[in-house]
Amino acid sequence: MAKQKIDYKSAGVDIDAGNEAVDRIKDGVKSTFTSNVLTGLGSFGSLYDLKPILENYNHPVMVQSIDGVGTKTIIARKMEKFDTIGIDLLSAAANDILVMGARPLTFLDYIANDKLKPEIVEEIVSGMVKACKETGVSLVGGETAEMPDTYLPGEHDLVGIITGVVEKEKIITGENIKPGDVVLGLPSNGLHTNGYSFARKLFFEIGGYDVNDMIPELDKSVGLTLLEPHINYTNHVFSILDKGLDVKGIAHITGGGLVENIPRILPNGVGVNLKKESWPSLPVFDVMQSIGDVDENEMFRAFNMGIGMVFIVDSTDVNSVKDALKDLTEVYEIGTIVSGDKSVIIKN
Repeated sequence: MAKQKIDYKSAGVDIDAGNEAVDRIKDGVKSTFTSNVLTGLGSFGSLYDLKPILENYNHPVMVQSIDGVGTKTIIARKMEKFDTIGIDLLSAAANDILVMGARPLTFLDYIANDKLKPEIVEEIVSGMVKACKETGVSLVGGETAEMPDTYLPGEHDLVGIITGVVEKEKIITGENIKPGDVVLGLPSNGLHTNGYSFARKLFFEIGGYDVNDMIPELDKSVGLTLLEPHINYTNHVFSILDKGLDVKGIAHITGGGLVENIPRILPNGVGVNLKKESWPSLPVFDVMQSIGDVDENEMFRAFNMGIGMVFIVDSTDVNSVKDALKDLTEVYEIGTIVSGDKSVIIKN
């Protein structure tokens, strides 16, 4: 009896699909390249010429971060809409190095799934390309992994690695924050990329909603509301820093919300009082709280609650910061720095 011939595809990995995915994304990826990028897609490594950039720095410090988009990918799968989660990935990673004053330069992505579908990879990467081009970041490489028996059917996992640079003397550390400083909040547009396991439980399990359902308080379907792309604050931050304004501390409001993220940049001996009514509440948070009768403290620990990034500045710099951002976003005075133990107190 003749042995049955098998190939890699029969084991669940389609090399031809991988090649097709690369063909679909290569032009978009190349469109993000600056003259500093010395290699194309398909190289074993990515070469990036630092000399022209480092000439502008006296003591350059490299800053790196890695992030993902969590279970927001499940919403994308339910909606069969993948063109925004790439934006989320770039934004989540970039915002994490912006808080140190770093300018993002390059981005690497990792896309894993149970079965590679080139058209979905193309959609995901199109979002990264869009976000990279809007903020001057080069998408210099990535990895697409087809991993049968590791992920559930249709599942995706996304990881992004960003690299940037900051002048050593201009690293934003938070060390000079003192009582009397003002906490400024930049609005989010929804959940960004955090709290999605909680949100899915509230909307789909407890509330019994479908991604296509409309809720009167929301101006979009549940799915589109949850897929609202994470705001990238690169242009916001450098609209301030490039004017020479002094920002003492910046916090990206991610998992843990305001109460967990602001303390990460506070020196010993200070805390924060926030005034809840000082910025508008987003309907999506009100709806989720109502569905699950969620305690307000839990909401503030799980979600950004309408504030995506926080600046801490001297009271004399508030108006200058607002003026620098007037064409990009609203800026809310949401609190003050007080003597304390790094805790965040939210008051009505």
